[in-house]
Amino acid sequence: MSTADFGSLLLLLLVLVGLAHLLGNLVAHFGQPRVIGEILTGVLLSSAVLGHFFPTISSMLFPDAATAAGSRSVVLGLLYNLGLLMLMFCSGTETRGLFNGKEWRPVFWLALVGTGLPFLLAVMAAGSLPLDLLIGTAGKIMPLMLIIAMAVAVTSIPVISKIMYDLRILHTRFARLILAVAVLEDIVLWAILAVAVPLADTGVISQKDVAMHLLAVGVYLGVGLLVMPSLLRWLSEAPWNVFARTSPVAYVFSVLLAYAAVAAAFDVSLVFAAFLAGFGITSKTTRFEGACNTISGFSFAIFIPIYFAIVGYKLDFTRSFSLTLLVAALVVACAVKLCSAGLGARFAGFKWKDCLNLSMALNARGGPGIVLASVAFDANIINASFYTTLVLVAILTSQMAGAWLERALRRDGRLLSQEPRQAWPPRSVDLQTSRAA
Repeated sequence: MSTADFGSLLLLLLVLVGLAHLLGNLVAHFGQPRVIGEILTGVLLSSAVLGHFFPTISSMLFPDAATAAGSRSVVLGLLYNLGLLMLMFCSGTETRGLFNGKEWRPVFWLALVGTGLPFLLAVMAAGSLPLDLLIGTAGKIMPLMLIIAMAVAVTSIPVISKIMYDLRILHTRFARLILAVAVLEDIVLWAILAVAVPLADTGVISQKDVAMHLLAVGVYLGVGLLVMPSLLRWLSEAPWNVFARTSPVAYVFSVLLAYAAVAAAFDVSLVFAAFLAGFGITSKTTRFEGACNTISGFSFAIFIPIYFAIVGYKLDFTRSFSLTLLVAALVVACAVKLCSAGLGARFAGFKWKDCLNLSMALNARGGPGIVLASVAFDANIINASFYTTLVLVAILTSQMAGAWLERALRRDGRLLSQEPRQAWPPRSVDLQTSRAA
C-alpha cells in the first residue's frame, strides 16, 4: 500500500468514525439508540446515496483501482470483524451480577416460553415459507431455517441495556429480569449459530461430521461456561502471573484472542467465542473491571461504530429491499415474540400490564439481531434482501421497545407493579453504569 493509498484510507476511517458519532449523537438526542445513527452512516456513504449524488467524493473514499480497493477491502474487513468480536465481548462482560437466586423462577419461564416457543414455532413454520426468496448462495435449507428461528427469538443485550441505562432503570428488578433472560438467550442462540454457519460452509455433510461438530460446540460451551471462569480467576490471581498484574488491559485482550484461537481450531463461531470470553473474564471476579471498561470504552468509540457503519454500507435499498418482506417479517416476528414472552411472564405470575412491559422489552433485537444477519449474510446463508430485512427488523424493534418503556415510565413511573414509582424525568442518581452502546 502506497503512502497515498494509506492516506486515503485514513481519510475514510476519519469519515466513518466522525460521521458515526455525529449521527449517533443526533439520533440519541431524539431518544433513539445510537446504533441507528451508526448504521445510517454506512447507508449515506453507500453507492446508492453518496455514489449516486456525489460520485467524485465516493470514488475518492472508495477507489475503483484494483490495488487500492483490494487493500482497503482487507483493512475494512479486519476492522469489521474486530468490531463484531468486541461487540460480543462487551456483551459478555455485561453478564456479571445479573443472576439472583430469587429471580430464577421468572427468568426460567421468560426464557423457556419467551424464547423457546418462538424458536420452535419458527422452525415448524419455516418449511411453509417461500425459502427460495430468502436463501443465500450456499443453498442450504437447514441453516436458513435456524437463522429464521433465531431472528424471531433473539433479544438484544447491548441495545436494551443502553435503553434502560438512559431511562435510569438499570438498578430495578425489571432490568435484572430482562438482562438475565437476554443473557440466557444469547448463550443458547449463539451456540445454535455456531452450528448453523459450518453447515452452510460445506457441501455434503455426513451424520458423523454433524455429530462431531455438535460435540465440539457442546464441549466448548460447557468448558466456557462452567470451567473457564474459575480457571481464569485462578490464573489471574497466581503469584507468577506478572502479565495480569502489570498489564491488565493487554491480559484481558489476550484472553479474548486465546478464546478466538481455540474456537477457530474447533471450527466454533468466533462471535460465540468472544461472548464467552467476556463472560469468563468477569463472572468470577471484579479484578478486571477497570480493564474491561477501558477496552469497552475504546471499542464503542472506534471499532463498534465502524462495524455498524459497514453493516449499513452493505444495505442496498435500491436492489435488495422488499417492503412486502419487511412488513411481513416485522409483523410475524413481533407477534410471535410478544405473545410468547407475555405468556411466559404470565406463567411466572406477573400481572397483565407487567407482562406487556416485559414482552415489549424482550422484543428488542438490536445488536444481536444485526450480528445474526451479518454472520448469516457473510456465510451466504441468506440473500441480500433478507439481510436488509433482518437488519431493519432489529432496528425497528429496538425503537419500539425504547419508545414503549419511556412512555410507560412517563405514565406510571414504574414498569412492574411491585416496584416503587420513580420521578420522571429521571434524576441524576448514582446507578450502575452500562458499557453497552
